[in-house]
Amino acid sequence: MFKGKFKAHCFNGKGEEPPYHWEAFPRLNGFYNGIRSLVAYKDWIPEQQLPPEASFKIHDVPPFDPQVVDPFPNFTSDKYLKEHHPVHICYVDEDEKHPAPDIYAYHGIPAKMPAPFWGDYETLEIAPNRCYERFGRFGPYGYSYDREEGGLGLSKHSAHVGAEKVQAMIDKVDYRKVKWGKAQKRCFEKNKKRFNAKDTASEKVYNKKTLPRSAFVLRTWIGYEYSDIQLLTMRAMINELSLQSGGEYDVHLLVHVKDNGLPIWASEEVYNRTLRENVPEEFWDIATLWSERQLQTYYPGPFLKKDNVANYAGTDIYGVYRAAHFALQWFSQQHQEYEFIWNWEMDLRYVGHYYEFLNGASSWAAKQPRKYMWECNSRFWIPEYHGPWQNFSSLVAKETAESGEAPVWGPVTFQAGKYEVLSSPKATKPPTTFEEDNYEWGVGEAADLITFDPLFDPSKSGWVFRDDVTGYDTLVVTPPRRAAIVTVERLSRRLLNTMHEETWRMQHTMFPEMWPPSIAFHHGYKALYAPHPVYFDRNWPLDVIDKTFNKPSTPADSPFGGGEHNMLGSTFYYNSGFSGALWRRWLGAPENGAGGRKSEEDGTDRMCLRPLLHHPIKHEAVE
Repeated sequence: MFKGKFKAHCFNGKGEEPPYHWEAFPRLNGFYNGIRSLVAYKDWIPEQQLPPEASFKIHDVPPFDPQVVDPFPNFTSDKYLKEHHPVHICYVDEDEKHPAPDIYAYHGIPAKMPAPFWGDYETLEIAPNRCYERFGRFGPYGYSYDREEGGLGLSKHSAHVGAEKVQAMIDKVDYRKVKWGKAQKRCFEKNKKRFNAKDTASEKVYNKKTLPRSAFVLRTWIGYEYSDIQLLTMRAMINELSLQSGGEYDVHLLVHVKDNGLPIWASEEVYNRTLRENVPEEFWDIATLWSERQLQTYYPGPFLKKDNVANYAGTDIYGVYRAAHFALQWFSQQHQEYEFIWNWEMDLRYVGHYYEFLNGASSWAAKQPRKYMWECNSRFWIPEYHGPWQNFSSLVAKETAESGEAPVWGPVTFQAGKYEVLSSPKATKPPTTFEEDNYEWGVGEAADLITFDPLFDPSKSGWVFRDDVTGYDTLVVTPPRRAAIVTVERLSRRLLNTMHEETWRMQHTMFPEMWPPSIAFHHGYKALYAPHPVYFDRNWPLDVIDKTFNKPSTPADSPFGGGEHNMLGSTFYYNSGFSGALWRRWLGAPENGAGGRKSEEDGTDRMCLRPLLHHPIKHEAVE
């Protein structure tokens, strides 16, 4: 149960913070029902649709057995092999005794589990009928066996009904001996025909399809404390994205060296010592160090203060707070072999299979047309209120037409003043007029930008950093822009290359949440907000949640500004309090006087959550 409160900006006559309107809504408690309450998906009724007194059956043991989670195509089927090169098995260890391990989930959902308020599983090709508990999710990565065996031994104080079935299926890997960079490299070498087969004779003979490669980049820093749960999380990322996929992804750590006096760019000895003293050994060979001093040379500017609209943070232009994208752009320039880069934060956690989630979001985004793309991007899709995605997109088209605003179509033009602007690529010019297009342009085109929060117009919000725009003529109107809160996104190589050009050649930059969306907006790149499931801790009336998040009465009330307190009870936003509380309860830790081992054993045992992206997780513990 989340009890935290956002710091209000006003007080009542008694000097107390007044309650928010959503604090009057009833709490949802079905999240905490465990594996002894599982029901089949077809029998599940969300808590929002049940009376508070509704009862459910509690079993002595889980009514279903854990199952392997396999979200991949059937790599060995005739259909797959007819179009693709074979996928060779990848191993964690150099001796090839331990193939990339599976994870496990239950094909069922706890009774009374609430439904997400926005986003959807089926739309993003995520299996909606299973849930994950901690033994099946993290057991294969060392959660449930001792450190003497190469695990972490975190399950000793956990409720464990039914866990023996998962334990029996786990191949115990000694992670003290694993070197993830070498494992990824071996996997790619085995499967490189899948990605560059056009350079081989077999490509001409068999005309096999090739796949793009992606980098999954975790942005970390010197001084970051790698908790045991973080180690499990990082192992899961590498195994599920890289090794299990046959090399479609590489996971990297992009490590910020805060001490600008360390010449990491000039001394191999300093670089290696800094790396080894600050990154766990198993991740040494996937880490890349960078510093702000280094990027001052790479992007010399000048970034003139007179060309900055507003520096609300009051910090230097090269500081990571205002220019986290500089490092990502630099990394991309060193790694042009990747078609896409996923920009990921260390305080994210995912309950579910990483490949299923990222591949599902990518596949969905590629299928979307460009018509009304930016307009749909700016809103939250509430399936129980709006109906299916097609109904929602039709509603957005209708509301856009009624507003009298011209829909976005291709690159946008704006008054540049005395400064030159970078030309947009010919490939992003619309092939027809907006009226002539029958929702065809963009279908089948990979998205250049995928975000996990709406892409909104910051000029129509109360977002504090909406005017942190640098390098454009401040004597004319500030360029149009878009933003997505939380810098978690997938960026294409061509978008990153354009961002790089805008930065070094044109001396343009913006606040990090605004920079990639705005460059995509200016140059006509395909950008999508992927509607992943987001839960709330309270039962909001559907019309109220739509009005609050999609139709705020004033820009100041926008959820991306003065109304951001409305996000406190969500599972994904920069200021969410519920997300961290729910995650720690899922781990088995007590939170705000509830949960913990005895509570689980006296109740329905371990929590079992459907796939869910948590943010932010500022601390975590197991009992």
